[in-house]
Amino acid sequence: MPQPVDFTNVSTEGLESSPVAQALAGLRANEARYFSTKYGHVFTVDPAAEVPEVVDWVTTILAEERDIVIASPPLEATGFEAGGIRFAYVFYESGLSINVMYGLEEGSKRAVGFKLSEGMEVPEELATRFKFARQRSKLAGTIRGSFFVIKGEH
Repeated sequence: MPQPVDFTNVSTEGLESSPVAQALAGLRANEARYFSTKYGHVFTVDPAAEVPEVVDWVTTILAEERDIVIASPPLEATGFEAGGIRFAYVFYESGLSINVMYGLEEGSKRAVGFKLSEGMEVPEELATRFKFARQRSKLAGTIRGSFFVIKGEH
């Protein structure tokens, strides 16, 4: 059963095995607040094992577009549509969050975003491929992020 993410009272539930659980929970809450504000969407998550189709879709895009394999195990994931865009999020034990923004209309924006929780190192599989910009968040502290544009059809 999907669990709504509360961005008022940030909880580490589902993320406890992460060495940066509090920062990752803040990152997850930050995303929940964004979708609530922008789309009026209630951001929910499931244990990754319960939504393998979401994890597989993200994994396939990473592999086919950039030959990337994430070493850290996925903890939680979610997939939904809002504003004519298919979104997928996977939150990893390392503190990494990957999101896919896939516009449903032909020619619309499609990209993969990476966000690193405060306190985590850049994963080896991403370190030499991307530069990460910093942004501040009240919920997540300092977030480092990067992205790439999706070229293929998924």
